[in-house]
This record gives sequence, C-alpha cells and structure tokens, in this order.
Amino acid sequence: MTIDEHRGPEPSTTEEQPVVLERRVGVLIITINRPKVRNAVNFEVALAVAAALDELDADPLLSVGIITGAGGTFCSGMDLKAFAATGQRPEIEGRGLVGLTEAPPKKPLIAAVEGYALAGGCEIVLACDLVVAADTATFGIPEATRGLVAGSGGLIRLPQKIPRQIALEYALTGEYFSAVLAHQWGLVNRLRPTGEALNGALELAAAIQRNGPLAVQMTKRIVVESQGWPANEVWDRQRSLVDATLATDDAHEGALAFSEKRPPRWVGK
Repeated sequence: MTIDEHRGPEPSTTEEQPVVLERRVGVLIITINRPKVRNAVNFEVALAVAAALDELDADPLLSVGIITGAGGTFCSGMDLKAFAATGQRPEIEGRGLVGLTEAPPKKPLIAAVEGYALAGGCEIVLACDLVVAADTATFGIPEATRGLVAGSGGLIRLPQKIPRQIALEYALTGEYFSAVLAHQWGLVNRLRPTGEALNGALELAAAIQRNGPLAVQMTKRIVVESQGWPANEVWDRQRSLVDATLATDDAHEGALAFSEKRPPRWVGK
C-alpha cells in the first residue's frame, strides 16, 4: 500500500509523543512510542490510544486500524514504575486497558508485532482482530510470576485463540512462546521477517479495504457477537443483520459492479 500523497508531513517520533498516529489511504496506524521502556503503557498512553480508536470508528475515510510499537518492541505491558508512583492504571473505565481490551472498535484492528508482546502487551494483541508478527516476535502473559493476574483479557481470550490446555500452561507458568508457535496455533495470521510486521499488516489492511466498508463492519460484528448467541436464536439474529446490510446502497453497488465487470465504488451507505 502506498502512502496517501495528500496526508500531511511525517509525524514526529520523539519521546514527547507517547502515541504517534499516521494516516495512510484508509488506514490509521497507532504506534505506542515509548521505546526506552519497551513501550510500557501508562495512563497517558491509554488516553491517546482510546482517542485514536474513537477516531478510527468515527471517520468514514478510515476502514482499518493498525496498532504497533516503536523501536522494535510491541509492548511490555503496564508501566509498573508509573503505577507504583501514581497508583493509576492504564485503563479507561468501561473500555479496559488502553481503551481497547473491553471495548474493541467496530472496524477491523490489526496488531503488527515486533519483539516482545508481553503481559498487557499480549492482551492488547489478543483484543485485536488480526495479527501480523515478525517471525522473531515473542508473546506471553507472565503476570503470575509477579503475583499478579492477567486481568485485561489474557485469561479469557488466550484459551479462545489457541488450544485451551496450551493456553492454561502458559498462563500458569508465565513462560513465553514464539511467534512461530503462535502462528501454528492460529493466533498469528501472517508471519513476516524481522522489521516487516507493519508492512505485512498494511498488505492485510489493503486486502480488507477492497471490500465494502459496511459489509466488513457487519462481518466483524457477526463473528464477534455470534459466539454468545443462544443456539436457537443464531439464524434469526444473523438474518436481521444480514438483511440490514443487503438494504444498503453499497450492497446494490457491489452487485451492479459485478454485473458490469468493474471495480465497485463504495460510498459507505
């Protein structure tokens, strides 16, 4: 994917900005920018990420979000020094860690992982819809080794993403696991060479962007919400959502474009 020629100058990547935002065509890249502390998240980071996710959902020109970390590390979790000093956790009420883990965005969010994604960093990854990781990346929820509990979704989502027995072993031992293993278990969608995770995430975002934006959002909604639907209501609940999508201008445009053998022109309505 190429950089949008109409966007502004390159954003600063200095430590003054704990989170850096960059727009490419239809994509919002959210970079946790605290490399000196392996992108450990504090409350300032949480506020900035939460605001970025709100921007992603609110802006009709954006289709996909990517979250990553600066300096070759994804995120090492909560900034324990900041927590010890202030007692403030990097959570947003009702939304969880960095405003994400309890309330993911409506639009697809891809994690681009280099280096370590540990503790809260791993929980951020688990809250994303798709994961592209460097083949040298490392994951883990080692909270138990510090007398803590992975309470931002690690214990809930990891057994949903990889085999339950494997997830339980890593949660109880606190040991790390590689991106290669995570890919084999299905947690990681795509592996890339070191330094190429973001480019891989942009390639995946481009594939999503070719599709109708309303259909993409509804597809994500059905996949996520249907896990909790009663078995006897699954088809009725899905039918109402599918019918709502079929009634949109984009659905008509998609069918028309197919019949006319041309690329569709999505309007998001």
